Amino acid sequence: MNLKEFEKSTGSAANTDLMPVLFVGHGSPMNAIEQNEFTAGWHSMVESITIPRAILCISAHWETDGTLVTAMPQPRTIHDFFGFPDQLFRVQYPAPGSLQTAFETRDEVHSVDMRLDQTWGLDHGCWSVLRHMFPDATIPVVQLSLNYNLSPAAHFNLATELSRLRRKGILVIGSGNMVHNLRMINWHSPDGGDEWATAANEILKKLIREGNHKKLVDYTLLGKEVQLAVPTPEHYLPLLYVLAMQENNEQISFFNDKAVFGSISMTSIKIN
Repeated sequence: MNLKEFEKSTGSAANTDLMPVLFVGHGSPMNAIEQNEFTAGWHSMVESITIPRAILCISAHWETDGTLVTAMPQPRTIHDFFGFPDQLFRVQYPAPGSLQTAFETRDEVHSVDMRLDQTWGLDHGCWSVLRHMFPDATIPVVQLSLNYNLSPAAHFNLATELSRLRRKGILVIGSGNMVHNLRMINWHSPDGGDEWATAANEILKKLIREGNHKKLVDYTLLGKEVQLAVPTPEHYLPLLYVLAMQENNEQISFFNDKAVFGSISMTSIKIN
């Protein structure tokens, strides 16, 4: 079944005003069960936006061979971590899925073949944030995978194709971290960033403010600090998806703009 066939049986969603798009620095899985300045920032952010019809989440924690979008009526809550308290493993986020949103997402994309997935669910990059943003878990959620065969430029181009979803009542959330180097964790600095991490974060923020998407896509050329900040691409790529959806004259605001444990930036952005 394609989207047109689906709409005949269910009715299509009318176009709505442009939804904002968010990039969220998700940090530790423990944020899912804690109440802190970052979870408060996630909660307060959604108070300023229209309740979405559905949510499309691009999480750092779903990398695949090919591009997939979840398409099941009830995605499972995935506890994709270890070494944390039992309380965290008991958390469930029972949001429904949305076949319609999966079809809409797939049918917007022409640069790659996108497949529907019935096996994944919602990983902690998604539900640890949504649990604070939308605690009732009533809004349908689908996840888009990060195809590890694509270049950063190809991911960016794919995201531009998805931008029309913003006019269909769909809130797009990229979940990762602008600075994310677990090998350089500084346990003596739980409430701040090391010098290199702070420098990298400021370089990226300056380019975001300037709308210099080309340099952000070519992040490997931005110097030693950014190379340390992005040793692997998966936590950075969700940022590119969000930036690719920025339209002319849209404003960018930063929130949760802080580093923790020396080498992780919680910096988040809202575009609207």
